Amino acid sequence: MKIVLDTDVIVAALRSPSGACAELLRRARRAELALSASVSLFMEYEAVCTRPEHLAASGLSNHQLGLFLDGLASFVHPVEVHFLWRPQLRDPADELVLEAAVNASVRALVTFNQKHFAGVAQRFQLEVLTPGEFLRSLP
Repeated sequence: MKIVLDTDVIVAALRSPSGACAELLRRARRAELALSASVSLFMEYEAVCTRPEHLAASGLSNHQLGLFLDGLASFVHPVEVHFLWRPQLRDPADELVLEAAVNASVRALVTFNQKHFAGVAQRFQLEVLTPGEFLRSLP
């Protein structure tokens, strides 16, 4: 089952290795889920994860964060963006997430910011779920 994770989910996984977001990454690493991301979305993941406040909260060194991102890149399925659907949303960073989800034809877009995607996701027949909701929906 293919999904796209919003950047806030990646940051939450980095900051809380025992939470629902980290569980999504563990399941993806075991190939129980297929995470999809475009190059621009993955660059957003990297840019946000390397912010000093997230690095400090995670307790990781720069080297360890690099290993985290390399590991993530090893199991994320690349998405080619053939159509730019912009503008659909207020936040350009959210546009990256929507574009990846639409182009990858995923089942769900997983985010803590459901309100940002609510109306638009329906247009593209995407489920927008929090990490906890998505995990509870799995068999």
